[in-house]
Amino acid sequence: MKKIIIAVMLAVLPALATAAEEGFHLDKAPVNLHDKASLQRGARMFANYCLSCHSAKYERYSRMAKDLGMTDAEVKANIMFASTKLTDHMTVAMRTADAKLWFGNPPPDLTLIARSRGADYLYTYLRSFYLDSSRPSGVNNAVFKSVAMPDVLWKLQGMQEPVFTIETDADGNKHPVLTGLKLVTKGTMTPAQYDKAVGDLVNFLVYMGEPIRLERQALGVKVLIFLAVFFVLAYLLKKEYWKDVH
Repeated sequence: MKKIIIAVMLAVLPALATAAEEGFHLDKAPVNLHDKASLQRGARMFANYCLSCHSAKYERYSRMAKDLGMTDAEVKANIMFASTKLTDHMTVAMRTADAKLWFGNPPPDLTLIARSRGADYLYTYLRSFYLDSSRPSGVNNAVFKSVAMPDVLWKLQGMQEPVFTIETDADGNKHPVLTGLKLVTKGTMTPAQYDKAVGDLVNFLVYMGEPIRLERQALGVKVLIFLAVFFVLAYLLKKEYWKDVH
């Protein structure tokens, strides 16, 4: 029992550490891998706004098309802007040297980002950019302080300003604490529409991190049912073998 408790703690510790490290409330991401329409919209968002800089080098267009219920023609028209073959991986043309020059660090591959950071983190992060004239890109992020990534979705969401509250620490020193964000310039989407679009994008990132997740879960249920039936049969067989002893 002790080993099980330790294993559970080790599994949830990274997520807890991430949330505590950033110190900003993480909103619940609307993840639903059964929603194919949401996944398709998320794939288009990823191709249009992320794939220019971020690769997904462990995902193939053909695998994505099959899992998301898209035809080859739909994938080529809406997703494939940098490749010619459906069997290609989702890579980018940006060179590492150029990425370091422009951003300071190469943009990370996003195939497994939902597994390493968590869906709630990504959902909150993509909705938490705010104006900050001290940053090279002119924006900062409430979840990822001093972020190097520019706000590529600002036209959709609009621009936000930070809301600070003055708090006093244990030593009596006062300092500003970021407590919220306020929309000051409207985007092409309403806040509700933007939240839905980001939810679709995060949903796709979760799928991409583990394409067989639904299959694994379905198989797990079947295994548990098999073990339950086997347990009953084994128990009855044990009773039959030991009936003369007891």
